[in-house]
Amino acid sequence: MKYCNNILETIGNTPMVKLNKLVEDIPAIVLAKVETFNPGNSIKDRMALKMIEDAEKAGKLKPGYTIIEGTSGNTGMGLAIAAIIKGYKCIFTTTDKQSKEKVDALKAFGAEVIVCPTNVDPEDPRSYYSVSTRLVNETPNSWKANQYDNLSNSIAHYEQTGPEIWEQTDGKITHLVVGVGTGGTICGAGKYLKEKNPNIKIWGIDTYGSVFKKYKETGIFDKNEIYPYITEGIGEDFLPLNVDFSLIDHFEKVSDKDAALFTREIVKKEGIFVGNSAGAAIAGLMQLKDQLTKDDVVVVIFHDHGTRYLGKMFNDDWMRERGFLQEEFKTAKDLVKDHPAALVTIGSGEPVGNAIEKLRKYGISQIPVIKNNAFEGVLDESHLFRLIVGENINANTLVEDVMLPPLPEVSSDDSIKKVTKYINHGHRAVLVRLEDGKYHIITQLDIISNL
Repeated sequence: MKYCNNILETIGNTPMVKLNKLVEDIPAIVLAKVETFNPGNSIKDRMALKMIEDAEKAGKLKPGYTIIEGTSGNTGMGLAIAAIIKGYKCIFTTTDKQSKEKVDALKAFGAEVIVCPTNVDPEDPRSYYSVSTRLVNETPNSWKANQYDNLSNSIAHYEQTGPEIWEQTDGKITHLVVGVGTGGTICGAGKYLKEKNPNIKIWGIDTYGSVFKKYKETGIFDKNEIYPYITEGIGEDFLPLNVDFSLIDHFEKVSDKDAALFTREIVKKEGIFVGNSAGAAIAGLMQLKDQLTKDDVVVVIFHDHGTRYLGKMFNDDWMRERGFLQEEFKTAKDLVKDHPAALVTIGSGEPVGNAIEKLRKYGISQIPVIKNNAFEGVLDESHLFRLIVGENINANTLVEDVMLPPLPEVSSDDSIKKVTKYINHGHRAVLVRLEDGKYHIITQLDIISNL
C-alpha cells in the first residue's frame, strides 16, 4: 500500500508547469513552480513545518504550547496544519488589508485570528508585528515563529525548493523570479541555485510602497518609500533577516493594478488558479522580458491559491472600485450597456413642470422631447436653469415652446470617436439606437467614465 502517514508528508515536490499563452511574447521558456499543490495551498507550508521542527529540536516548542505568529494568511495556514497534527494551539495576527477568505481559512483550522491595522509603522503597538510580540509575552508556554527573522524559513527553501527546481529543470534554469515578502523563498532557493551555477539570475519582485528595491540599489532605508499598498504577500516596510540582498540580482517594482490584472490573466490563459503574488511575479517578468533570450529558462514561483482572493482580485466590483478592471469600450452600444432599460422622454405638449419632475425623479440632466413618435427636441437642466432664473417660463409653460433642437443620433456600432466628435461640437449628449429599436442617451459623463 502507498499512503502518507499524515498530511504533512504531502508537503513539497510540487509540479513545474510550462506557461504558454500568457508569455507568448517572451522568447524564453517560462516555467511555473505551482506551490498550490501543497496541503495548505501555498509555498509557506514548507517553511512553517521547518520552523516548527527546528523549534522542537531546540526545545523552544513543547507539547501543549501555543504558536503565535504575525501572518498575511499563508504562513498561518501552514502553521495551523502542522499544529493540528502535532497538538499545538495557534493565535495569529494579520492586517486588515488581507482578504476575508484568508482569515476565514485560518479560523476553519481552529486558529484564533486578530486583525490589526495596515497603515501603521511596524514599531506601532497596534501593528500585527507588535501585537504578536505582546501576545507572546502575555501567553504562558507560547512560541513565536517569527517568519521574517527565523532563518529556518530560508533554510527550508535551501533544502527543498531550490533542489527541486534544479532537478526539474535538469540544471538548465537561467532565471528565478520570486515575489519577495519575508525573503525566505527567494534567498533559500536562490542560495542553492547560485551554488550550483553562479550565473543564474535571481529577480525579486517588489511593490510600490515597499523599501526593498531602493535599499538594494542604494543601501538607503528610505521611510519616504513606505506607503499603503494593495498587493498581498510581497513587499515590506522593514528589512527581514531572511532577505539576503547579496543573493538577489535585481528588484523590479510592480503596481497594484498590474499585479491584480495579471492575477486574473494567469487563470484565463493558463487555467492555473493562483493568487496575487503570482500575478505580481508575472507582471514583473513582463517588464523585464527584453532581457531574456530564446536560450533562457525562467522559473516563476506561483505562491498560493486563487480561492484566497475571490472577494478581491477575482471580484469585478472590487476591481472596478479601484479602477483596476480594464474594459474595452469601442462602440456606442458599449457605453450604454449598463444603462436602465427604458429611455425617459417627455411629450412636446406637456408642461415644463412635468419635465422638471422627471429630471429630478430619475436623476438625469437632459430629457428628449417626443412628438408623433419622433424626437422633436430636448430639454436639459442648464437650459431650464437659465430660463427659470430669467423668469422666462413657469411650470405651466409647454415644453414645445422652450425645447432645444433634437439631439444628434448615432448607430449602435458607431465608434466612440464618432460619438465624442458630436459632443465636442456643442452637444451635451447624443441619442443611440440599438438593434432592438430602443434608444439611449450617451452623455459627456458616460464617455469620461469609460475612458
